[in-house]
Amino acid sequence: MKEVRTLYVDKGEEGVRLDRWFKRRWPHLNHIQIQKLTRSGQIRVDGARAKPDTRLTAGSQVRVPPLPDAPPPQEKGRLPDRDVAFARSLVIYEDEEVLALNKPSGLAVQGGTKTNRHVDRLLSAWGEGLERPRLVHRLDRDTSGVLVLGKTPGAAAKLAGAFARRRAQKTYWAIVAGFPKPGDGVLDLPLAKRGVGDREMMVPVDPRDERAETAETEFVTLARAGPKAAWMALWPHTGRTHQLRAHMLAMGHPILGDPKYHDETSVGLSEGLRLQLHARRLVLPHPSRGTLMLEAPISPELKAGFERFGFDEHEADPEPFRRRR
Repeated sequence: MKEVRTLYVDKGEEGVRLDRWFKRRWPHLNHIQIQKLTRSGQIRVDGARAKPDTRLTAGSQVRVPPLPDAPPPQEKGRLPDRDVAFARSLVIYEDEEVLALNKPSGLAVQGGTKTNRHVDRLLSAWGEGLERPRLVHRLDRDTSGVLVLGKTPGAAAKLAGAFARRRAQKTYWAIVAGFPKPGDGVLDLPLAKRGVGDREMMVPVDPRDERAETAETEFVTLARAGPKAAWMALWPHTGRTHQLRAHMLAMGHPILGDPKYHDETSVGLSEGLRLQLHARRLVLPHPSRGTLMLEAPISPELKAGFERFGFDEHEADPEPFRRRR
């Protein structure tokens, strides 16, 4: 880009740092380049000099100086065609603002140590910079189901806001050990992280504990396989790490196939099964119109559990929590 341009900050970009605003539009720019452009006064906000960490306001004018061209794409960093096809195969809903995927079990949402294949990397299938969809919530690596993303900065901000304000109704399906009594209710039990590294777990704590995080889960039993196992609908009113897994263990009915949150009974029932937890349904406001109602077909892992215990997914109430209202 060889000319000076003036761009306006979108409503959904309220509060975004100036350097991150630039990186969204021109991913090839590095921090040092942006720093030099701000320090020399070539980048300005509403006519004034600004620093890379300046927080932007919706409607502000940003002076964009001539920028170096992006280098030609390197074959090494390009997403392989098979990964593009795989990413596209996960789509359960898409429009100009929203993308929803059926995340498979075993696929991490973001990268980390020894994790090279993850949802965040696969999003390159939709492009880079402003074209790249943005994560607005998370699912555990071994939890399958609905994962929603924003396709524009504004849409992502509104979707993330719906989760933060608890306007998103999340329905998970799980197969647990035993038969919970009562069969429905709300578990309000604070959680805190304990342990180190791979041994780190979320455990129930006293509300007065300085590390306690409020955690609330609504639950409804959908069916049971005698006294051995139950198929449950779970609605996490809060979004704590491993909340559903920790809460079900605390209730004495751990989710089957869980390698971390288990007891002797669940281990015996879980032989040959992976984590029996699936984000089945998500209802939340669309960024610009109406309501999104997203539903993910059950995973092969959960299907294996249904077959073992004789559950039929077609017998489920699509809105199991309605009867509790």
